[in-house]
Amino acid sequence: MEQNSSIEQFKQELIEEPVQTEMAPEKQKTKQTQKEKRGGQKWNQQLLKRVLNKIDKIEATQRVILNGLKGAGYFCFGVSLIDKYACVDEVDCEIIDCVRAAGSAGVFPKDVAASLLKYKLEYYNVSRRIVRMNRSLKKETGELLFEKRGHRWVLTRFGFDVYGSTGFEDTSIENGNQL
Repeated sequence: MEQNSSIEQFKQELIEEPVQTEMAPEKQKTKQTQKEKRGGQKWNQQLLKRVLNKIDKIEATQRVILNGLKGAGYFCFGVSLIDKYACVDEVDCEIIDCVRAAGSAGVFPKDVAASLLKYKLEYYNVSRRIVRMNRSLKKETGELLFEKRGHRWVLTRFGFDVYGSTGFEDTSIENGNQL
């Protein structure tokens, strides 16, 4: 009896028929794409997030390179580049001009708002815009354009280097007077 069972097993092993039958090409299942699995809109949002993350990494690398060149003395920020990074509209450029004209003494936000009557700004709008300009410029270049001395806003040394001096702050520094 044992011999018969082993012979049957032996005969079964010799048969070379495939265990699974092959399907015709038109009946084969195709794999779903990620777009079909998740839905078109969600997939597009995920792709957009990936692209935006890559762009952020590239911009961060670019900032490191620019700051390295600036530190080595090979690159100086110009007015047009600072305006591109910090200024959103012409009001921001006007605010920079007003603060620059005040020199190292600085200027109150209400005085800047009073000098820009055509834009109908309040003092808090001026301060908010200055803080926003500082934040965006700090993100891009690592430098601040304005600093606060008491309640007054003043251009930093970086700002005076980029925009040039007005002449007023040079005389006060030379004489040793602080206003």
